[in-house]
Amino acid sequence: MKTTLEIPDMIFRRAKSKAAAQGVPLRQFVTEAVEDKLKSSRTSGRRPWMKHVGKLKDLHKETQRINKVIEETFEVVDSEMWAAETSH
Repeated sequence: MKTTLEIPDMIFRRAKSKAAAQGVPLRQFVTEAVEDKLKSSRTSGRRPWMKHVGKLKDLHKETQRINKVIEETFEVVDSEMWAAETSH
């Protein structure tokens, strides 16, 4: 299908230069660029956060270790602080 597009001069020159550097016709370069854009918008359209799901799973054990240290630390009663608070 043939169509006419208005592309800003600067972008057109960069696209034409890049296509030439890759040894492909501008038509092919633009078609591939549009295909890539359509693929990326399909995966990131409704739920862009999905691409990040599971990336911090390696920190799960470390988070558990830190929570355990926090619990153990707060279970200890500082007798000097307790005495000072109860004497007021």
